[in-house]
Amino acid sequence: MSNQSRRDAFKTLLAGASLPLVPTAAAHAATPPATCAPAAPPRWKRGIEGQRQADQGDGTFINPIIAGDHPDPTILKDGKDYYLTYSSFYSYPGLVIWHSTDLVNWHPVGPALHKPLGTIWAVDLCKHNGRYFIYIPAAPDGKPWSIYVIWADKIDGPWSDPIDLGIADCIDPGHVVGEDGKRYLFVNGIRKIRLRDDGLALDGQLEKAYQPWRYPDDWVTENFAPEGPKLLRRGKYFYLVTAVGGTAGPVTGHMVIAARSTSVHGPWEHHPGNPLVRSMSTNEPWWSRGHATLVEGPAGDWWMVYHGYENGYRTLGRQTLLEPMEWTSDGWFRALGGDLSKPLPKPKGGQAGPAGFALSDDFSRNRFGVQWAFHDPAPDEAARAQYTGKALRIAGRGASPSDSRPLTCGVGDRSYEVEVTLELSGQGEGGLLLFYNQKAFVGLGFAAEHVKTFQCAEEQGWARVARKTLRVRVRMTNDEHVVTFRYSHDEGKTWTLHGTRMEVSGIHHNVFGGFLSLKVGLYSAGSGVVAFSDFKYRALGA
Repeated sequence: MSNQSRRDAFKTLLAGASLPLVPTAAAHAATPPATCAPAAPPRWKRGIEGQRQADQGDGTFINPIIAGDHPDPTILKDGKDYYLTYSSFYSYPGLVIWHSTDLVNWHPVGPALHKPLGTIWAVDLCKHNGRYFIYIPAAPDGKPWSIYVIWADKIDGPWSDPIDLGIADCIDPGHVVGEDGKRYLFVNGIRKIRLRDDGLALDGQLEKAYQPWRYPDDWVTENFAPEGPKLLRRGKYFYLVTAVGGTAGPVTGHMVIAARSTSVHGPWEHHPGNPLVRSMSTNEPWWSRGHATLVEGPAGDWWMVYHGYENGYRTLGRQTLLEPMEWTSDGWFRALGGDLSKPLPKPKGGQAGPAGFALSDDFSRNRFGVQWAFHDPAPDEAARAQYTGKALRIAGRGASPSDSRPLTCGVGDRSYEVEVTLELSGQGEGGLLLFYNQKAFVGLGFAAEHVKTFQCAEEQGWARVARKTLRVRVRMTNDEHVVTFRYSHDEGKTWTLHGTRMEVSGIHHNVFGGFLSLKVGLYSAGSGVVAFSDFKYRALGA
């Protein structure tokens, strides 16, 4: 599917079954959340390799709970355990599942999806009758959007191959069991369809479920885009939490709204406090906040998990945020977070577990899926990679980073430094990148006779440097969007400062589309092989 086709499909899917935008009386009566004043930059406690850590060690936490590109979070409470996954787009293996016992400290379990399905958008993780399910909207190349399902008897797998449910042109599934004991998926629009009892096939037709609450048309949003339905049954009510306003675009667009009903079939009553979450200005620490799920904490308090862009750092993608909420005496709920740049009390009763993981890699074991993933891989992509015990050898593909399907690693810090050693063989060419997609990347490339400079997603021929290379160590420093490269041909004894510094703050979705993030990339092109070894990561800054 071409990029233009994907954009057209995206507009159609997000539009759903919407009506002309006419403000309702409820919309005019709604009072938007108070605008946060500019806040001093938060000072996170630093964890592994200096990476930002949510848990401050004093009973408080600072958002994000999972830094970096972890959008559209779907969270499952499973006894004393919590599991979360998120949109993985073109990264394979994909759908990394994370585990926590306190909602603040999260550690990856591993990827659930190994078979490429094209781009993967907002999924839903659920458990029913002792079995785990992930419902997946995907657009395999050359095929229309549909919703797939994978299942497992244990959260750490093995997970099944994807099953196409045949729900055409739909995204953002949300699973719920109705008062009739039947299983349903809600999708963008907001529409619903009944599932067979085993959850692996359809047992009904797609139908309209809910006409979402509408904001005044003078609010600055991207588009109406009713999406991300997540459902919860509590007491006599089903609660339907939905995103509207567009997931990117203007800072003030994305928002969280809610409705409730005594039946999964409606009628649905709008929350009188809509919108429950919304960024009101560029002064706030987190932009475009939305796509929320409600979850009960370890001691019975309640929380909202959703995503947002960090002020000034859209390059990091949409990060996972945690906000406290409370149930009110009238059976509704409200968000309590306020300024999310400040420390907040941790959920009560949880036991802190491991948080994050080291990104440095000696390539002695396979870390595909958790750390490394090929961007938009072909079915045979995994065959390119071979672990030797001390290095990762990747056979060349294509002629440059734009068609080489590079190996990528997500990051969650504003500033960081990485190093890696490359060894070329045959007619191999390789390098170190900051990679968004094939049309947006920067970096250095090394061939047998010269050093290449990639800027604005193409080689800058005027900057080519004659330099024989067999083995080289490359260092990249990203200091709040300003990128500096150095390289050494003598095992790090002396370093050459590359002559071009690059500014990358504009490499994000609002410029290039795709809902992705700027990741560290390793590429191998040409007809040879590049061996990568001793990858080092270090976060910078206070």
